[in-house]
Amino acid sequence: MFESAELGHKIDKAIYDAEVPKLREDLLNAQFDLAQKAKFPVIILIGGVDGAGKGETVNLLNAWMDPRHIQAYAMGEKSDEERERPHMWRYWRALPPKGRIGVFFGSWYTSPIVLRVMGKTKAAELNQSIDEINRFETMLTNEGALIIKFWFHLSKEAQRKRLKNLEKDPKTRWRVTNLDWERFKLYDKFRKVSEHALRATSTAEAPWIVVEGADARYRNLTTGKILLEALRKRLKHPARTAPANVPPLQAPLDSLNVFDKLDMAQKIAKKKFDAELEKYQGKLNLLTRDERFHNLSVIAVFEGSDAAGKGGAIRRITGALDARHYRIIPVAAPTEEERAQPYLWRFWRHIPRTGRVTIFDRSWYGRVLVERVEKFCSEADWMRAYSEINDFEEQLVRHNTVLVKFWLTITKDEQLRRFREREKTGFKRFKITEEDWRNRKKWNEYEPAVCDMVDRTSTEIAPWTLVEANDKNFARIKILKTLCQQIEAAMKNGK
Repeated sequence: MFESAELGHKIDKAIYDAEVPKLREDLLNAQFDLAQKAKFPVIILIGGVDGAGKGETVNLLNAWMDPRHIQAYAMGEKSDEERERPHMWRYWRALPPKGRIGVFFGSWYTSPIVLRVMGKTKAAELNQSIDEINRFETMLTNEGALIIKFWFHLSKEAQRKRLKNLEKDPKTRWRVTNLDWERFKLYDKFRKVSEHALRATSTAEAPWIVVEGADARYRNLTTGKILLEALRKRLKHPARTAPANVPPLQAPLDSLNVFDKLDMAQKIAKKKFDAELEKYQGKLNLLTRDERFHNLSVIAVFEGSDAAGKGGAIRRITGALDARHYRIIPVAAPTEEERAQPYLWRFWRHIPRTGRVTIFDRSWYGRVLVERVEKFCSEADWMRAYSEINDFEEQLVRHNTVLVKFWLTITKDEQLRRFREREKTGFKRFKITEEDWRNRKKWNEYEPAVCDMVDRTSTEIAPWTLVEANDKNFARIKILKTLCQQIEAAMKNGK
């Protein structure tokens, strides 16, 4: 992949000086149009060989473009905060919103490539990272992002010459370290691993652009013109969501679903409930104070029918926890800030550190439930969301997160009884709205959506717990008991 980037490309100074002013003007105009329309974000990845001009290119883009609408991120060593969360958390937080440009100097490619070159991972692990990257970038482009990936290359001899020249100049000597020369010794291995990574991740949606970095003028003009053309093309022809070319999801021919087998008549008497509540709240408290818990984080997801008792169940959990160590994230319609990002962004930002508990009252499953039924997104969007959600949850679990997902279900008659009770009770009237009654009319549309959700996202690493919630006491104990069991199992397994 690097042959054309070792030909000795150069640009004459007179040509460069003549072309740069117009190029800068055009880039600023395109950036202004991007910000004004705010229809998509631009993600620029800067990678390549040491000494090939990666840092200079980042500085150049900042100088040539409006700094108000471009943000550069130099992704170096992880902070303590980043190490306590899944690897991709730091990149999700830095994604630019629609209308802005984000430049990543060091990206999600850096660690997999460097670890493989240094012999700290095996080829299979590199390929696993490559698969994850491809899915991540596909998700971003499906959400409308424009991804431009630059790889700045130097031949081995050109890199040696570049490093020596930098060392000779007192103004640039500081830029060459012992680490640069140590990595130079591994040039051949870096080239082999990098070429494999680039080949496997240069996709139709996000291809790699390899640029020879020996001549700064050639590198600058090439980068600027490619960026300008990409911006103009997308601004002129916005990305369109492709139709979902998949067979339609069909309900079982006999109409039997996962909820039909639940025993909705299960109850717990008040006296037994009080004893069980004390038992499992006490156990949960002890588990979260256990020394081993500091290596874990917990995410509890609550979904369910309207009036199924999510709030009451959540309060029984938080009643057992230290208020300093948990957060409740109530999820409603996305804000303007959240709509400017991929839909999973607003959930990634709330991933807890180790030793913490985060409770989601509604969650990322809104994409395959409310957004599906209410047609807030296309069929293609909610169909692909199943695999994107499974990827997201796999990353959480792989990073020592105890992920517990509860679906609280009640019968249609019980829901009607609770709705009417709320209307009659003064301090509960705020809980019942016109939207609740409207959603109830769509019961027969929501039920198959929930069944599809359970079938497609109840995985071996993050299964759904279906909670029979006609009796609130029974539901609350089942939830507390399940949460304790999963935390305890994670501790025993040495997560």
